[in-house]
This record gives sequence, C-alpha cells and structure tokens, in this order.
Amino acid sequence: MLRCSSKINTARVGPRQLNITSSLSMALRSSYRIIHAHLCTQTHTNTYYTYSNNNRQEPSHSYNSAITSLSKSQSCRGVFRFSQRTHTTACTNNGGTTSDPPPPLPHRRVVVTGLGLITPLAVGVQATWERLLAGQSGVHVLEDDDSNTFSTLPTNIGAIVPHGEEAHQFRPNDHLKTGESRRIPPFAVYALAAADEALKDAKWTPETETEQVRTGVDIGVGIVGLSEIAETTNSLRNEGFRRVSPFFVPRILVNIAAGHVSMRYGLKGPNHAASTACATGAHSIGDAFFHIKNGNADVMVAGGVESCVSAVSVAGFARIKALSTKYNDQPEQASRPFSAGRDGFVIGEGAGIMVLEEREHAIQRGAKIYAEMRGYGSSGDAHHLTAPSPEATGAKTSMELAIRMSGLRKDQFDYINAHATSTPMGDTLEAMAISSVFGDHAPNISVSSTKGATGHLLGAAGAVESIFAVLSIENGKIPQTLNLETVDPEIAKYNLDLVAGQPKERAVRAVLSNSFGFGGTNASLCFAEHLNDAASDEKI
Repeated sequence: MLRCSSKINTARVGPRQLNITSSLSMALRSSYRIIHAHLCTQTHTNTYYTYSNNNRQEPSHSYNSAITSLSKSQSCRGVFRFSQRTHTTACTNNGGTTSDPPPPLPHRRVVVTGLGLITPLAVGVQATWERLLAGQSGVHVLEDDDSNTFSTLPTNIGAIVPHGEEAHQFRPNDHLKTGESRRIPPFAVYALAAADEALKDAKWTPETETEQVRTGVDIGVGIVGLSEIAETTNSLRNEGFRRVSPFFVPRILVNIAAGHVSMRYGLKGPNHAASTACATGAHSIGDAFFHIKNGNADVMVAGGVESCVSAVSVAGFARIKALSTKYNDQPEQASRPFSAGRDGFVIGEGAGIMVLEEREHAIQRGAKIYAEMRGYGSSGDAHHLTAPSPEATGAKTSMELAIRMSGLRKDQFDYINAHATSTPMGDTLEAMAISSVFGDHAPNISVSSTKGATGHLLGAAGAVESIFAVLSIENGKIPQTLNLETVDPEIAKYNLDLVAGQPKERAVRAVLSNSFGFGGTNASLCFAEHLNDAASDEKI
C-alpha cells in the first residue's frame, strides 16, 4: 500500500483546470506513477477513483472530475490511498472509506496534429521531406572561423542547418524580437522556429486560461553550447568577472528551450526537458505522450533540439572515435548506415517538434490528424558509457515495450526508422535486435536510417526521425538510406528489407522509431495509422 497525503488550505477550480496548492500537487505526482503504471499497458488496466467527504460517497467519472470534486472541498484533509493489488484509490476523511468503485478512467488516445522541422536538409517540414526523398544530403565541410578551427581535426565535416535568405534556409531574426539574441541560445531559437511551425500546422493557439493550463511543453536538448562555455571561461580568466554575461547560465540550461517556447505561447501545462544524449528527442515525445495519457494535459508541444557543432564537440567525439574520418573529401558520402564502408557518424544539428493531442480534443476542434501515437518503450543497457550491449538487450527491450503498449501485432508493423548512426558496432547490433524482436516477420518490415541524409542530430535525432515516421504513414512512402550501396555482410545475414537507392512506396500501417544514446539509454516510439473507431486494431 502506497500512501501520499496532503493538507489543503485553499483551491480554485476552473473548467478542466486544476489550480491547487503545491503540497497537493506533490502528492498527486506520486499518484501519477501508480496511475501511469496501470494505464499504459497493453490491456489498459482500469484504475478507479472515489471521493468521500463527511461520510458521503461520491462516484467520480474520470480522473479530472475526481480531483475537481476534491479540490472544491476545502474541508477534505485526508489521504489518497493507492492499492496496486485492487487498482483502487480513495480519499478518506476522518478515517472513512468508500465501498462502491466508480466507472474506470477513460482510455485516452493520443494523436499527432502538428509537425515542425529545422534540419540540415532544409527549414520546414515540406522542404525537408522533399529533399529527403530526393536523395539530397545535408552534410558538408565545416568552415573555419574565429572560434573554430575544424581543419586541424581528424574530421572537418558536419550537418549544419542552412542559413540564408532563400525559402528553405534559416533566418534567425524571423523568430527573435529585438534584443532577444542575447538571452536566447541558438538551440532554443531552433526550438522556437520548429514549435511555431508545428503549432501553426496544428492550428492550435491556446487563448483561455484553461487552454493554456491544459497545454504543456516537453522539449529536450542533448548537449548545451560547449563553445559558449569555453568562450565564457576564457573571458573570465583573461578579462575578469564583469565579462561574464548575466545571461550565461540561463543560456546553457537544458530546459531553457522548453522554457522559451512555454513563455512565448503562454503554455502553462507540464513544462519538462529530457537530456538523454541521442535518445533525447524520443524520450521527450514519449514523456509528453504519457502526460496526455495520464490526464495531465490535453495538448503537448514535444520534441528535441540541438546546436552544438563546434571544434570542441567535434574534437570530443573524435577522441572517442565515434566520427567518420574517411570521407573528409567526400562529405556527402560520409554518413552511410548499414553500409560495408561506414566508419562513424557525422555530427549534426536541428530541431523536430510535434504537437501531440488527446484524440477527442483534436476531433472536437476539427484538427487534422496525421497519425496516432500508440506506444513508448524505454530501457537501459547497464553495460558501457558509449558502446551498446553486445546482445542488444536494451534495444530489444525498448522495442518490445513499445509494441506491447501499442496493442498491435508484430505483423502489423510495416516500417522501422532505425537509429543506425553509421557506426560499425551500433548498426549491426540494431539489425540483430530487429531480427530478434520481429522474428519471421522481420524480412517483411522495411527498414531505413534517415541519418544518411541528415547526419546524426544527437538530441534532435529522435524527434526529427519520429516526424519522418509519421510522414511515411501520411504519404505511403518510406525514405531510403542514403549511401547504402553495399550492405555490410554482418548485417545482410539478418535478411532485413533495407530501403536503399530510392524511396519505397508502400502502405504504412504502423511504424517504430528507434533512438539509442550514450550511457546505455534507449527509446522506441510507435506511431500508427489513425482509424476512427476504438476497436479498429484489426483494420490496421
């Protein structure tokens, strides 16, 4: 039995809104863990809520109404009690208990209603998607400047967001107000730009207090500005304390991108930022998915961003032999997932933001629905700082968890957007994991890695690739793996349908998008075709 208690002094409740004391909020957070554990399973185990005040039993028809009933009563100074055995909870007053469980918490479905992209291929979803399918590359030589001397490093190539005045190029000032460039770091500017596109695409502008409180943000970043830290350190050492910007600390905070998006659009719901290396974007979307499933929000602006390409970061990755060094003279060929000639990844930057929404909320306002998010799996290798588990146990686990949560059969999956970064070990182990998880159905699933075109966007990768996964469902096209000319024999033996050369036209019912990161962190997301009725899984 887990008990969490909170005294309540005052509470004000608006429509579908909770504005309660922080002590109650802390107690409820503990309860969410139990709720979420029961909610997000294949069978969607029911959790019941009841409220009793002055020995009067009141059934609650949903999580929100239960808490609303509680918050309206200033006299309720009881405890929430959760039983994992009976899957029930009751608020009791003066030791009283409830007897008749109310109806179960409704099963909240989550859909994708808005997309935003900033990538090395282009700025904007449509331009990026077109260039991806056309087989273009975002990898180029990194030019030296006053702060960076890439030419002295083992590799001098990277995948940078194109800046300029053309339609597909990035113009920072389009997304900054006067004076904001001092306060907002580049990765947060990318977040603002991608979030703006996603929210406009979703046609969602929360205006009322209720809409703002029910809309949250979950945007992560893998690595903050290392060059900014280095430059500030040098300024402090050489010029003294007053040369340190008062905006230095806020600019390097992991959660500052989420904060800026929240402030710009008045989003007062959950405000969170994951930082899990190359799985950051996927974990952020997965966590946002849970916020909606659990009733914490109706809409979440979620994804990942990155802008850390500098001589410092390139040198650091080169020191652990993670980067490609053989293709400095042919940068567009350097990122080659699953290929026999691969020798490391190409560092990149960008942003991917999607708007996730509770299905009924989206339908009621007439939103376009791209796809339904069905599952999220997360795991740890517990093996090595940078190398994946030799048996790919973490990758297998995250995929299995996402599939199980989705409620779909494995033979209903048509595409896997692989993490495959173009490293010798990682690509092989992921191929092995896919083969192991899907068994006899594995050869029927199309597999590709879009990192051949974009490079490895680190903290943004999982979010950008999730958007590609959603677009594959929307368009019936699977993007090819760029530069995959000769499949590594150690990968070929798994007999996977590796998409190369050109996009593959195919009806896509369900997709897995994998993201694995340093520290042994793994995430897999499941997106599926959106169907109108709840009992429609067999139609997928």
